[in-house]
Order: sequence, then structure tokens, then C-alpha cells
Amino acid sequence: MIALKSELAVQLARRERPEAVEQMIEVQRIARESQKEVREVVRGYREVDLGVELLGAQGVLTAAGVECTVTGSASELPSAVQSALGWVVREATTNVLRHGDAGHCRVSLQVKGARVVLTVENDGVERDRVPSTPTSKGSGLAGLRERLSAVDGTLEAGPVDGDRFRVVAEVPLPATPTSSSPASGQPSTSPPPSSSPSPAPRTVNEEVAP
Repeated sequence: MIALKSELAVQLARRERPEAVEQMIEVQRIARESQKEVREVVRGYREVDLGVELLGAQGVLTAAGVECTVTGSASELPSAVQSALGWVVREATTNVLRHGDAGHCRVSLQVKGARVVLTVENDGVERDRVPSTPTSKGSGLAGLRERLSAVDGTLEAGPVDGDRFRVVAEVPLPATPTSSSPASGQPSTSPPPSSSPSPAPRTVNEEVAP
């Protein structure tokens, strides 16, 4: 988010728009919170929240004058899938801001069978280019493919229909157990056996020892 808002502030400042100051104030606020968040990431307490990334991308692009629509929900996706696709959202959004002259961007998230498909498409194809070779580890298309390959995912990016640029990331959903045996945690329908036999009933003539 710091990177996206800083990039937005640069673009706004170049256009001599006063909103650049507001964006940098927001960057300062986020930076003050970053140390705590980084510690949580290192300790494994906090995964990338794809829903937050989608909302952040929409907010940043809208503030930059790009009409952005987001469809789909990430709330039920596993954390590993959210983390991998969250990086795609970040990189694609940065790319729209830095390289494109887009007026509209569409982001969609769909579950198709056993795979999750994230699509980011914009109409800034003339200037929109994602570098095929990363300038630093983890950036660009190569960096995204490395992150996605860790969860058996794939990435495709390039111009479509002559005037649009599209990024498509697919990640498989992890398999879930379907067994309904008692060992899988399902309760048994048969009553539990008695721990000891019931005593035989006494007759009226049975002598009871003192």
C-alpha cells in the first residue's frame, strides 16, 4: 500500500494536483504502522488478506482517476491462495499506475472448479507494460511467476483485443478430505456399548447377605 500510494502521489504531483499532499500524509500514517505489521508477518501471525488488497487497489486507482470495478469475494479462500494472489493485485495495480494511461480497470475473482482465477484488465495498453525481467527479486512478471509456482499457480499477461492489457493468475485450491468415517471426526450413529453387563434381577426369595 505504501508503494502504491507513493506512486500515486508522484503521478498527482506531476500533474500539479493538490491531492498529492493528502496521499503522502496517508503514506506517513501507513509507514508508522508498518513496523508492527512486518513483525507480525515475520512471526507468521498475519497473512496477506486478498480482500484488503482488492479494496486498496480499487481505492488507489479511483483516486488516480481510473474507474475501477472489483467483483468476487476472497473471504472463503485459503490463506496461501490469498497471499499469492494478493501479490498479483499489488503488482498489476502498480503497473497500471506507472506504465499505463488507463481510464478503466476491471478486477475479477472467480472460483472455477478446483481453481481460483484472478483477472486484472485495463484499457491502457499503449503504455502498459509489465517488465518481463524483474529489477529486484519478487518484482515483475518473473517474480510473480515465482510466487505463484510455490502454490502450483500460473500467470499470463499481455495485450488482448488490440486495446486492452490483461493479467490472469490461476491458483489451484487445496484438496479437502471427504471421508465420513468415525475416524474423520464424524459422530457414529450406533449407540456406544455398555461398559459392564447389567446385573440380573433378584427374585423375591433371593437371600441377601448382610
